[in-house]
Amino acid sequence: MRIRRSTERGLTAVGWLESYHTFSFGEYHDPAHMGFRTLRVVNDDRVAPGAGFGEHGHRDMEIVTVMLAGALRHRDSTGAGAVLRPGDVQAMSAGRGIRHSEMNDSRTETAHLLQIWIEPERRGLEPRYSDRRFDPAEWRNAWRRLAGPAGDGADGALEIFQNAAIWRVRLDPGRRVARALAPGRAAWLHVATGAVLANDVALAAGDGAALDGPGTTVLEGREGGGEALLFDLG
Repeated sequence: MRIRRSTERGLTAVGWLESYHTFSFGEYHDPAHMGFRTLRVVNDDRVAPGAGFGEHGHRDMEIVTVMLAGALRHRDSTGAGAVLRPGDVQAMSAGRGIRHSEMNDSRTETAHLLQIWIEPERRGLEPRYSDRRFDPAEWRNAWRRLAGPAGDGADGALEIFQNAAIWRVRLDPGRRVARALAPGRAAWLHVATGAVLANDVALAAGDGAALDGPGTTVLEGREGGGEALLFDLG
């Protein structure tokens, strides 16, 4: 397990936005941290009330947004629009080209979200948008799959065009969960809030860790509990 502490991440701070970058992004460039397998971006964003990302374009990327606090209004060139709140997850295939905007829908509350980019299995896909509200009870002290490969959404997980899965868990203090990795696969663990032990190593909010299979990772909630995402990658 290779640890990347929250304090080692890049930072973009522009008044209305505070964004911590686990991997190289925008003006933050670190040749040693360009992504992990097909996981290209994990941005930990806080958007000021009434502010946000104006219309801009993306291509050939699977973009997943996980809301942690506040509300974010999404509009895109497919005609999709939604207000995302805690528990909501959004998956967007940028494919051959999509334009969208993301604005804090509140005039008083900061929006806190994770924006995740995963490289697609092929270029030039048809742009596509989907979202879903998950019940927080589903990931309390148990893993809940948020997204997985297209065609494999029987459990209600959102579909992405890559052999990858995103899992989420919220652990009460002292509670444990385990996650096995098959041979040839790897995972990136990201602590979203609070604190956990990962194979007896203490991790706090914003910390990440690279894991190689085969093997099993055991997470335990520390004092106050903790929430984590795990990216299972081919």
